[in-house]
Amino acid sequence: MRNDKLSVQSMDFAISIINLVKELKLNKETIISNQIGRSGTSIGANIREAQYAHGKADFIAKLQIALKEANETGYWLELLFKTDYIDVETYRALDAACANIRVILIASINTAKGNKDN
Repeated sequence: MRNDKLSVQSMDFAISIINLVKELKLNKETIISNQIGRSGTSIGANIREAQYAHGKADFIAKLQIALKEANETGYWLELLFKTDYIDVETYRALDAACANIRVILIASINTAKGNKDN
């Protein structure tokens, strides 16, 4: 198990998304739950893949994919909130966690792009 901040946060977020998907499916919501389930768990999967990248370009590409997935997940969260599938507290908590992951991903990508030694 990885213990770096980004890996831990993305794993915790994926667990929250899986639990959300379970709840949504109990309420017979399948369209958005399938989408958010894929994008929300893909963030951590791409971060994990980046840790074994085949060089700096591959590392950056995997983190950029994770960032795109995080952005997509933010969209699905907003849509779930605006269609009353999740309450404001759930939305704010998950959106804040997702936004925090995006901030770390952006910083990591910028750092990796700035490191010319690799």
